[in-house]
Amino acid sequence: MNTATQDKLLALMREGRDRTESTDWFRVALGLVYLAGLMTKETIDFKKVDRSFNRFIYHALGKGHSIASVLQYMSGEKVMPVVESGRFMDAFRRHCPEVPPESIPFLLELNLGVAKNISGLDPAGPLADWIARQKAAQGPAEGP
Repeated sequence: MNTATQDKLLALMREGRDRTESTDWFRVALGLVYLAGLMTKETIDFKKVDRSFNRFIYHALGKGHSIASVLQYMSGEKVMPVVESGRFMDAFRRHCPEVPPESIPFLLELNLGVAKNISGLDPAGPLADWIARQKAAQGPAEGP
């Protein structure tokens, strides 16, 4: 994770109205940047990448937060107010142009797939329904 990306995520975080919204926006934006970064043909050193993300998360949010907790947050219903927020989407487009907003349903579905593999439970609920609606609205396009 480079300094420019960190600065963009912190700027996006500052656009939240209060601490809770800022933290939620940061988690979702950071998680999307992380997941988008996995879309490469290059070999990924997850230990190195996760260490970099975890260090940044610790400095931004403090103790008790990690990339694993961010991804867990993004696999649940709590992510819904963020991804449905026009204000968040506008801020995300401005601060994180390297992650196309059209890829968000794909990235969240990817994250749900990993959660399913870990838990063995099929993803169901508001987030899975939202992803299905977004994919239907986008048509048969592929992920990033």
